[in-house]
Parts: sequence; structure tokens; C-alpha cells
Amino acid sequence: MEKNVTARIRSGETLSWSPADDEHAIAFAYNQAGEKYESYADGDAQELYAFDCKHAYGDRRIWALLDDKLRALRSSGARSIRILDLGCGPGTWLLRLVTRASALGFTSIEAKGLDIAEAQVRRARARGRRLAANEGLQLHFETGDICAPLPEAASSVDLCLCLYGVLNHIPPDRIPSLFAEVARVTRGDFIATMRARGSTPTICVGAIEDARWFWHDDRNSLLEAELQNGRRISLGFHLFAADEVRALSSSRFELTELRGLDLFHGRFAADRRWNPPTARASTAFLQELDRLEDLYCRDPEFVDHATHILLMAAPRKPRSDVETLQRRL
Repeated sequence: MEKNVTARIRSGETLSWSPADDEHAIAFAYNQAGEKYESYADGDAQELYAFDCKHAYGDRRIWALLDDKLRALRSSGARSIRILDLGCGPGTWLLRLVTRASALGFTSIEAKGLDIAEAQVRRARARGRRLAANEGLQLHFETGDICAPLPEAASSVDLCLCLYGVLNHIPPDRIPSLFAEVARVTRGDFIATMRARGSTPTICVGAIEDARWFWHDDRNSLLEAELQNGRRISLGFHLFAADEVRALSSSRFELTELRGLDLFHGRFAADRRWNPPTARASTAFLQELDRLEDLYCRDPEFVDHATHILLMAAPRKPRSDVETLQRRL
């Protein structure tokens, strides 16, 4: 299948993909990536909060946001929390959250990660076993399609995640139904990130240097790559514009944040294969990049050129609920 896809791309032929094709290819690619994917995506598996991988700046900003959400919920008097991670991969973000929630004093923690790649789910389960003895923690990792109806009850999830390239793998015409399900089950915050149209390249399953060649067909939302080991991948991958994200989400969510994530840090990062140690950025330089990130992260001219677009939103209340609240006021 991949050889035929490559030939059709190079000839300019329009491709027709079914959801089943996408799901099979994506699951296969991430299953084959194995543990190497975790190292690329999250850094040292033994250091949950090191944030030293390729996307370290974005990871730190996302974690600061998530940590604030946990603290705010705990400060409100809540002692229980329910978390859902859609496209959880090897489970790193969910493990970070449940570990932190336990430290903050939550006594009842229900957390579920869902991913289409069985090998990544097995890895997440293995990593989560060390937390099995934590009193009050229910941690589950399951293999499944995040676009299928979710089994969670309405308004039962305090924090729902869908981070990094997960949404890019979903055909845009399927996202409204996915967002409808997320809005149905979420009572708190939905936090998602997706690759922007002007972002730097990725091959998704590993570092860009792991590829002999790669190409993104924007017209057909398709990523094609050949890895150094000779294996080829063909994955559905749609690059988003901020206006598109806003349009897809606004009918179901009240947006509290839509910003570019990593406009400068990734592009100024040194490459050990090329840059000498003396080219390493100073603290003052990194602080200036932080300032520039904050200055331009919401500028429409810049957001679409970020590495990722960050969406934070809360489900829109049904009109009847809003009207009842207004009458009470």
C-alpha cells in the first residue's frame, strides 16, 4: 500500500483515504516505533518532570498550565478528580498528572488514557504499575479509537487532554463529532495542541534525522517518509491554522486560550551534530526568547507559524442551563 501511495503522490494524483486506512496506518507506525518514540516525544522515561526532549519549551508551558489547573481544583476544596487523556501514547502526561494530583492531596483519582497503538498502551500500562499501590488511584490505559463514542458519562471529566500530533492525525471532517463527544463528557477544561501550518517539519514517530526523506502533501493531508532503516510510513496528517481551530471548536466550547506554542525556542535550539558547545544559548538569551514568546504568541501573524497551536476551552453550557442561571441571578 505504501509503495502505491508514494507513486501516486509523486505523480500528483488525488488520493482517497478512508478512516479505516488512516487508523491502521497510524496504529502500525506507532506500534513499530516502540520505546524509541517515548524517548523522542518525552525525554528520559525515568524523569517525569525533566522536560529535556525536543519540545522542552512547549512541555514546560503545558505542564505549568496543567499544574495550575490541578492546584485551582484542589484549592476549591475538591478531593476527587477525573482525568481523560485522548491519544495518550506511552502515558507520560497522565503519569505526570496523577503523580502530581496525589502529591496535592487528592484522595480519589480516576485517570484513563486511550490510544490506537497497542504497543504504546502496553508501555503505558507497564510504566503505570508502580503507582498501582497508591490509595485512591484508579489508573487505566486502553486501546481504542478516540473518534468512537466515549463511554464516560456526561459532565464526568474534570480535565481532558489531547496533546501534540493526535488531532493532526484526525481528518478535519471528523473533528466536529470528536469535539462534540469531548464537550459532552467534560465538565472542566479541555486542553489540546496541534501542529500549525507554518510549523517546523516532523515525521511524528521519531526525530527528523531518523528519516532519509519526508514530504507533506498539504492538499491531501498526508505525511510520507522513509526512515533510515528503510521502512516507509504514510500517515494522515493535517496541519492547522488558528482560524480553523477556532471554527471547529467554537460551537462546542468557550475558548479561554488559543495561542502559538514555541515560536522561537525550537528554531534557536542548538544541534549537537552541527553547533559547537560554545554556541549553547545563555540564560539571558533564553529569557529573551521567553519574552518574545509571550509578546507574539497571540499575534495572528505569528500563531500559524508556531510549532504547535495551544487550545484551552470549556464546554458550552446548554442554553436551558444558561437561562436557568440568568433567572436565578
